[in-house]
Amino acid sequence: MRTVCVVTQSVYETDPRVRRKAEALAAAGYSVDVLALRGAGATRSFVLNGVNVQTLGLGKMRGSLARYAYEYAAFFLWVLVRVPVLMRRRRYVAIDVNTLPDFLIFAPVCARWMGARLILDMHEITPEFYMSKYGMTPTSRIVRALVFLEKISFDFADYVVTINEPIQELLESRGLAPSKSIVVMNAVDESRFTTAARETPGVPGAPGTFAMMYHGTLTPIYGLDIAIEALALAAPQIPQAELWILGSGTERQALADLAERRGIASRVKLIGHVNPSEIPAWLNRCDVGILPIRRDVFLDFAFPNKLPEFIVSGKAVLVSRLKAIRHYFSDDALAFCEPNDPSDLAAQMIRVYRDRELCNRLAARAREEYAPIRWDLMKQRYLDLVNGVAGIGEPAGQPKLARADQASR
Repeated sequence: MRTVCVVTQSVYETDPRVRRKAEALAAAGYSVDVLALRGAGATRSFVLNGVNVQTLGLGKMRGSLARYAYEYAAFFLWVLVRVPVLMRRRRYVAIDVNTLPDFLIFAPVCARWMGARLILDMHEITPEFYMSKYGMTPTSRIVRALVFLEKISFDFADYVVTINEPIQELLESRGLAPSKSIVVMNAVDESRFTTAARETPGVPGAPGTFAMMYHGTLTPIYGLDIAIEALALAAPQIPQAELWILGSGTERQALADLAERRGIASRVKLIGHVNPSEIPAWLNRCDVGILPIRRDVFLDFAFPNKLPEFIVSGKAVLVSRLKAIRHYFSDDALAFCEPNDPSDLAAQMIRVYRDRELCNRLAARAREEYAPIRWDLMKQRYLDLVNGVAGIGEPAGQPKLARADQASR
């Protein structure tokens, strides 16, 4: 049996992109090992849906650059030692390394010398990530060093996977060879949603409630404070509208306080953590999705997992007009609003509330424009790459996907 190792400095159970790839490989007949961080309550090693997972109990307490450096170095050294030990027994045909950090691709260097091919899946664009998080400029010494590390990392890899075309184009402008890269989008496994229960006990909202829902981490980048400000502005014109916020995070209390100050606490439902298996039923119950993501040099390239989850659930989506999302979807598919602008988001809330048929049209068009990037196609693209590396066919790139403005013509 052919074997593949997947490396990710994240908690495997809660990393949907890595899990989709690993489980796709296992379903295709590969034996798959994952090296990852240990989640709360997890054991050192376990098997999940046919994937063998080994973990390092490092924790994830980032904040300062020094802490990032420590965690990156510790995980790098663990992989550097662990992979050659496994390689002697498992004889991997490929090692799929998932960023961040970019330089993690160098950790399995011994396995490469022993015959494995290296795939670098660039989840994030590191220079822009640090510019966003720490307010750095493109000309700063640290950012220039990160651009250098990024380039030597994708040069070292045998193949590079990116998560959308705008990021691929950005990396090509920094030296990535187009012949060695493919795009595998953050699409959603639709099988989770077609088998979901139709109702969830405890879902709030009286009959006639118009529910706008967000699900995910509660952090400032996702603009949930903007959503609350927008609902406060629009509230007199959308009397039955509520904002449901599913998830936990550092912003929970601040969001509750903001809703109280704006006089709409009864219409902002902070649900708290919801098990991933229950999300499809919540999606079925809401009326529209809402993703008021802030815009900056990093977030402009964001394509969140939550967007396709709304789309495959047949929901219209209120979403910030970000570069990566706009690349794939037209104004006929999503209710775009200007990022960081509560008044524009409020106008979109009023628009979809007053015209339920518009919601249906948006949802239907979004499904059409999503079809070329759905998971069945992305999964096969990824499997074709690994099969080629394993000697089953030839690894190849892919044609450019149609832009939203082209698709709408």
